[in-house]
Amino acid sequence: MSNRSLSATSEGIEAAKKVLASKGWTQEHLAGEVGLSSRQSIWKFLSGRPVSRPIFKEICFKLNLDWENIADLPDKVVKLSNSQGTTYSLQVSELVSVMRSQIQDAIITQCNALQSSFELTQPPLEKIYTRTSFYLEPSYQRWLEVSDLENSLANVDSFRLSRSHSNTVLDSALIAKQDKLVILGKPGAGKTTFLQHLALQCSQGKYRKDLIPCFIQLRTEWEQKDEEVLNLQEYLIGYGKNYGLSHQQINYLLEAGKFILLLDGLDEVPQQYREIICKTIQTFSQEFYKNSLIITSRNSAQQFHFRGFNYVEVADLDYNKIKEFVEKWFIATSKNRTEGKKKAQQFLETLNNPENESIRELAVTPILLNLLCSVFKERASFPRQRSKLYEAGLDLLLQRWDKSRGIERDDFYHDLSLIDKRKLLSIIAAKTFLKNRYFFEGREVQEIIEDYLRNDCNFKEDAETLWLTSEAVLKSIEIQHGILVERAKDIYSFSHLTFQEYFTARHIIANEHQSLENQLTDLAAKIMDDSWKEVISLTLSMSPKADFLLLQLKESINHCAKKDIKLQNYLKLLNEKVESMNLSYKKSAVRAFYFTLFNHRDFNLALSLEPQFAYQNKLNKEIQLDSILVRAFIDSLNLTQHPNTKQFLSLCLSLEIEQKFKLNSDFLESFSNLKKQLPDPKKGKEHSLDWWKTQGQEWVKNFRSLLIEHRKICYNWTLNKQEKDLWNRFYNSNVFLVKCLKENGNISSQVKEEIESSLLLPETP
Repeated sequence: MSNRSLSATSEGIEAAKKVLASKGWTQEHLAGEVGLSSRQSIWKFLSGRPVSRPIFKEICFKLNLDWENIADLPDKVVKLSNSQGTTYSLQVSELVSVMRSQIQDAIITQCNALQSSFELTQPPLEKIYTRTSFYLEPSYQRWLEVSDLENSLANVDSFRLSRSHSNTVLDSALIAKQDKLVILGKPGAGKTTFLQHLALQCSQGKYRKDLIPCFIQLRTEWEQKDEEVLNLQEYLIGYGKNYGLSHQQINYLLEAGKFILLLDGLDEVPQQYREIICKTIQTFSQEFYKNSLIITSRNSAQQFHFRGFNYVEVADLDYNKIKEFVEKWFIATSKNRTEGKKKAQQFLETLNNPENESIRELAVTPILLNLLCSVFKERASFPRQRSKLYEAGLDLLLQRWDKSRGIERDDFYHDLSLIDKRKLLSIIAAKTFLKNRYFFEGREVQEIIEDYLRNDCNFKEDAETLWLTSEAVLKSIEIQHGILVERAKDIYSFSHLTFQEYFTARHIIANEHQSLENQLTDLAAKIMDDSWKEVISLTLSMSPKADFLLLQLKESINHCAKKDIKLQNYLKLLNEKVESMNLSYKKSAVRAFYFTLFNHRDFNLALSLEPQFAYQNKLNKEIQLDSILVRAFIDSLNLTQHPNTKQFLSLCLSLEIEQKFKLNSDFLESFSNLKKQLPDPKKGKEHSLDWWKTQGQEWVKNFRSLLIEHRKICYNWTLNKQEKDLWNRFYNSNVFLVKCLKENGNISSQVKEEIESSLLLPETP
């Protein structure tokens, strides 16, 4: 029985004949009342044959009969034949139970394997499944400007370009309210995994145990049909036949809405057949409207609008879901739970390290998080050269993900070589990043693609064809790889800022020898701009001219410092101070220690140059003394602004240095006299606080003079906001430079020594 037709039961036929007789109507007369040109449908109705549903209902209406009582509906008892040919009766609910029990093993086999193209063995899906969140408004439906998205970056957490998780809903809440869904998402976002999980949950009775789950990979079924249109009703009839159900019994179940169809990978069906498939699904959903349908597709591949369906988009993973996935993954792949939890904790601690911010950004995409876990598993660390990790992630998205599942695309973009695709993405990344553009309109990207096709691919078509091709290429990059994604209506970005930075670095090092040096010099000039540091780091790790770039970076830092007279004077005094000290440490490390001793006491640069600075209580006595005196001076400064007893006591303790250090006699005399001027704590709290309000500033002034004269510390530079910013950027750039020296193994020892020894030195005349 098709959903478009109904047939009358024997009891219904008898009731209809009685009404006809009482009214004195012939079959021809009833046909006229119903509006039919012939009595053929009336004859079918009265002989129990299928009749179009609207005509069936109209016949019953004209006869004043309740069509549901007349029709042979699926809540009636149906017949089921067993393997011995014996026929027995079952209610629809019992038929559902029989079908569910028989398909359970098949569903487990089909759906409990996690898709992977980089691990031969993966844990069962149900052991690592992490609850999925969905954006209720897909990105392509958001009408936003580039400026709106740029402004939102100020509120983005460490996942950088990730969309906010506001207006999202969890999987359980979504499917509890919706039975007709189109789920969109970028490659590797977890669309298939969610459908597989739903099929498993349904088959195990944890979700809608009154339904029969049917997981269908659309591409696979279409291929098996040898490019014929996939008929879902016929598919389900064949599906039921495998488990002993007849054509009629499957139709009864369809009529009763007892199937949940999970249609995976609409985007994987070749473009020329996709619309036909969509129309087939739409027709099926209207005919058998009581059944649940959930369809998955990559973003932008879904142009057909399914009427009666709600559209959602798989959300990026937030930190809690990343943590949940990581713990489940390592427990599932370790010898025991204890070892797994330990490895998961190590992974999360490493991931949260500030230096791994770019790696952490990749973790929002499930397929890349899976890759990160696999990479980390062996050595309990990420590769020292992050570029290798990014390359593995891009290789996965650019070719292995589709290739591992046998997907062949059939568009112009597919014919481009992998080298061309990488080169094109590098050009897009570099041109947008150079303008500090993380979000850009589709038109901007199309212009870049258009230039590439014309100049690098020798595309000879007319301007209109070229523009349309560039649009198709943009959509293909999004659909096939998800490396470019539509963040709002016709506004794009790289899926991860990390990839934009990586491709920008690739574009730089792709230049020829002389041109490369010019490019590296230009890149080095951006050392003071934090947004370029990851590009610089990646370029260093991949460039054959790492020594040249490092020397240029050092030169650029010095050039920026040269502009500030106060900074140059400070560096000069700093160097004089260090040269006057007889120390066994690297002089550059000592300069780094003193540079920040008074400012913000950040000793990262000193530590990276000389690990002994991690233990200040074991350092040279001269350095320990200066550190204590600076701390005391900072306390005294704070007391002049906010007098309080606790800080005064801290100051008094800091000044008790006579017994701990061997002090110069001149310094000791002046220092002792200065200490005697401080208020006596025994005279009470009010006396001390009043003293700091009235005499504190003069005392601090004298204390500063003493420290400058005898210790060459605590100079008063009185920096404005712009100068403070320059000093901070100068220091942070030196920290970054040393970090680059440590991370890159392709740097000559001579260049490394040259740079380290000259850090924080003033410009020579």
